[in-house]
Amino acid sequence: MRLTLCTTALLVAFGGQAATLIHAGRLIDGTGKAPMTERTVVVDGNRIVAVKAGYQAPAAGDQVLDLKDATLMPGLMDMHTHLSFQFAPGSYSEDYTLNPADYALRSVVYAKTTLDAGFTTVRDLGDAFNVTVALRNAINKGLLPGPRIYTAAKAIATTGGHADPTNGSAMHLMGNPGPAEGVINGPYEARQAVRQRYKDGADVIKITATGGVLSVAKSGQNPQFMNDELAAIVATAKDYGMKVAVHAHGKEGMLRAIHAGVDSIEHGTYMDDEVFKAMKKAGTWFVPTIIAGKTAAANAEIDGLYPEIVRPKARTIGPLIQATFAKAHKAGVKIAFGTDAGVYPHGQNGREFGYMVEAGMAPLDAILSATRDAASLLGVSDKLGSVEAGKLADLVAVPGDPLADIRLMQQVSFVMKDGQVFKQ
Repeated sequence: MRLTLCTTALLVAFGGQAATLIHAGRLIDGTGKAPMTERTVVVDGNRIVAVKAGYQAPAAGDQVLDLKDATLMPGLMDMHTHLSFQFAPGSYSEDYTLNPADYALRSVVYAKTTLDAGFTTVRDLGDAFNVTVALRNAINKGLLPGPRIYTAAKAIATTGGHADPTNGSAMHLMGNPGPAEGVINGPYEARQAVRQRYKDGADVIKITATGGVLSVAKSGQNPQFMNDELAAIVATAKDYGMKVAVHAHGKEGMLRAIHAGVDSIEHGTYMDDEVFKAMKKAGTWFVPTIIAGKTAAANAEIDGLYPEIVRPKARTIGPLIQATFAKAHKAGVKIAFGTDAGVYPHGQNGREFGYMVEAGMAPLDAILSATRDAASLLGVSDKLGSVEAGKLADLVAVPGDPLADIRLMQQVSFVMKDGQVFKQ
């Protein structure tokens, strides 16, 4: 990529008013159309104002970004991340060794790493101490580089459930966490927990409807919410204009959540035809996180990395997610891109595209899952997810043609978010 004139200097000199012309050798616009060649995307401020055939000549003062050897796309979107966390040896003792500031400061690093990988928008589905609320606000104010964040803050669990923060603790340290800490029992506490997330500044609600892989608990798939609790969560979330994302591996927990009206199922390991049928009828999205399953399965073979109660779950559940994804895709379930970043190292999000294609999804459809379809799940299709006039100027590029080699999605060479170039 070559730049004609200096990005930063021009924006300063012209008070952010100079038009930016991006000359793209290939454009995947995120609408579902076939890729187009030799296109000019015109950006004014933080908006796309035009997409034109050919390479438009700049007017006086215009800035030209030369991406003639690259493929330009909408900014990528990861619907399942954990920016305050990255698994490493010692992670299971962090609750006893780290302070809120520690979580917050490292989340700043992970946010920049994620943006550099081409992901300009993410959902954060569970943090510690609500640090991603503060991180989102700092990024939105321009204090820090990072993706646009839609955060669930602290996930909601039942006592002993996958997101109960005291699982595995000694009895004298365990206490009795309640709705403020994201642990509920019964519909009244369920409503309180949702309202607390709203009060805390969350954008979405995340619940753990079944057991999980990495929690210090025996089952990775048992249902963990009763129907009245799920109904209370969904109804309350809708009152506050919040979507509900659901961690789930086991079939019964998924079916209960789908029938309650949740918006997305995350992981979905033990989905079957009955679950697919229910999801299609309800319009429920599937966020697969294949890379997380593969990472957990590999880590289970490293002695001492996971507690012994976790290793059997990781060995059993982790390898199944890719096959489940293949079946769900074939069945016509709506799929949005998500990776569970933090279970694996941040910045490697692009590996998920390869696993999706390996499982039978066409490369263009995999890219659409991280652009058009992710925007639809978030409810922001009016401003994100495609390269069209009037949309926010979130744009990324990779060298060459990712439809010929999907691995190029791991080599993002250009990142623009909200009209500002962060990587070039």
